[in-house]
Amino acid sequence: MARRPQTLPESASGPEHASAQSTGEDPPTLLAESSERGKSSMQSTLERLQALSAERAKAREAEKTAKILQMPMPVWPESVRGVPNVALRSALFGAIKRGPRRYMDRELVTSLEGYEVRYTGPRLDQSDLDVWEALLHLARRQALGNRIEASERQLLKEAGRSYGKSGREWLKSVAARLSATTVEIQHDHQNYGGSLVDEFYRDDIAGCYVIELNPRLQLLFAHEDWTQVEWEQRQKLKRQPLAQWLHGFYSTHARPFPLKVKTLHQLSGSEAKQLYHFRAELRDALACLEEATGWTHEIDTNDLVHVGKIPTPSQARYLSKPKQPKK
Repeated sequence: MARRPQTLPESASGPEHASAQSTGEDPPTLLAESSERGKSSMQSTLERLQALSAERAKAREAEKTAKILQMPMPVWPESVRGVPNVALRSALFGAIKRGPRRYMDRELVTSLEGYEVRYTGPRLDQSDLDVWEALLHLARRQALGNRIEASERQLLKEAGRSYGKSGREWLKSVAARLSATTVEIQHDHQNYGGSLVDEFYRDDIAGCYVIELNPRLQLLFAHEDWTQVEWEQRQKLKRQPLAQWLHGFYSTHARPFPLKVKTLHQLSGSEAKQLYHFRAELRDALACLEEATGWTHEIDTNDLVHVGKIPTPSQARYLSKPKQPKK
């Protein structure tokens, strides 16, 4: 009778144990390696998803910017000047007096919260702002980036200056200064970096200018972040840089909130070394501002400046809008 072949009994721990014995590793080691491989795979997937999300967000921002650039310039009446708020809520165009200009190299310019401004070039003053406002005023009925063609006489008139040799020479210096600047502005996820005037051409015989503004300046007008400045009121404050700066600053507010004298000193870019000197200049400037506009003012015992004004029709419409809850 043939004998049945004999089989060896399996190990108590099963085939897995035999496999472990053959590799010389313990089961916990295999589990740890498997866990590490899982973590690595999960981390790699997470990184790919994050990169994809960042790319999509970047594409959405690019599409948003492209739409803004395709929008026409806002149009405002002849009696006002449309100015991006960042130019009026910062020391970019400072309340400085005539004289030598300090050169700035990517310096952070004091501004209200929500704006970040860096500037390279000689310091800009309120007369520089007059010319820049005049250029925006002439460009408002055409796309930024198109050429602005205007005579010296027209530019001087729009800037509130008289026509003459000194006026023409002054205009030359301002045009050169505005085209030599570099500003870097960040606000509401929008960024602009470039010059305030891209380039200009002047024909001295014909007495005319051809000036180009960067089309991306349109970003500074986005989301209604600009103000209509009453030009006649500003002209009443001519050659009073601090009063002009205050006029522009408070024009951007429908209901001005109290600010410390020290804060206005910094925001205006005043070159007054001592705060008590600035406070005296501020009192005089506020008195001139009240005379030109009818706005009321007070500096209280806590050194807070209060300015009262009637909102413009557009500001009144803004105030009447229902407030959206913050996310």
